[in-house]
Amino acid sequence: MSKSFSESYKAAGVDVTAGYKAVELMKAHVAKTMIPGMISDIGGFGGAFELDVTNIEKPCLVSGTDGVGTKLKIAFLLDKHDTVGIDCVAMCVNDIICCGAKPLLFLDYIALGKNVPERVAEIVKGVADGCVESGCALVGGETAEMPGFYPEDEYDLAGFSVGVVDKKKILKNENVKPGDVMIALPSSGVHSNGFSLVRKVFDLEHQSLDRFSDVLGKTLGETLLTPTKLYVKPVLAVLDQVGVKSICHITGGGFYENIPRALGENTKAVIKKSDVKVLPIFELIQKEGNIPERDMYNTFNMGVGMMLIVDKNDVDKTLEILHANAQDAYVVGHIEEGEKGVELW
Repeated sequence: MSKSFSESYKAAGVDVTAGYKAVELMKAHVAKTMIPGMISDIGGFGGAFELDVTNIEKPCLVSGTDGVGTKLKIAFLLDKHDTVGIDCVAMCVNDIICCGAKPLLFLDYIALGKNVPERVAEIVKGVADGCVESGCALVGGETAEMPGFYPEDEYDLAGFSVGVVDKKKILKNENVKPGDVMIALPSSGVHSNGFSLVRKVFDLEHQSLDRFSDVLGKTLGETLLTPTKLYVKPVLAVLDQVGVKSICHITGGGFYENIPRALGENTKAVIKKSDVKVLPIFELIQKEGNIPERDMYNTFNMGVGMMLIVDKNDVDKTLEILHANAQDAYVVGHIEEGEKGVELW
């Protein structure tokens, strides 16, 4: 047990002993993420990881960073903190696999007004759960108590991940050609984007999140706090057997901003809106907020969290692999020649 303690620092609002207790409480969660290559223990100055490059000719590291955003406001209102860590991991590792890389490690950063060890441990539990589901190690992190900067009952959560891919296997948008097919991987809900608009639409500060919704089949709070879907394992299974052309993670900016990032020059994505399996939460958001349809597709994932672009001859095999890995998927569109962009009709 550390003997570090400062009465003066505590009087200023920072209790270092709370930090030590938080570390002790989170250790069991972090231990769940141990994978081959993890050689560091929580509490050091840096996280060490031994990179296994067996069967990788030219290893390239791919990194991604993100946060949970204002979705955290939902966690504050519900006083439920054990799932937002999954969101944090998912937003990072789902980006990494779009390059064809396998996530290896993750680090989180929690900044808060007051360090409540039990709450910090809940947050880290979610991070660890996300790491376990995506097969990467939680090698470290930082908890920063910042009184006067954040309200005592609020915090921010961000993180970053590092993965590896053989250089020759990095996915390149230029491989996308007319005739290729787009396969949709359904989202679990709103994920972690567009919550400033969601909060405005539902006026969450002034209505009960515990109200049951017949449209949603659960409460609004449960629906909105549903963690971001992790696509790592099923997508890696596809990459291992199929020559995927490109992958698109549908995050902030929705269809119109994200899909073009996965396209080559002179190619456009053509999607029939009736083929998109829109989740009830998005229909409710559009109705309650009187939001134009284009704005919906330019803000939210609309029920599609990720898209794989494959050769038309690989469609059946891709769907078979995804379904075998407990990942629902369906054909949502195709690629045509034209100005880079998205055509929704």
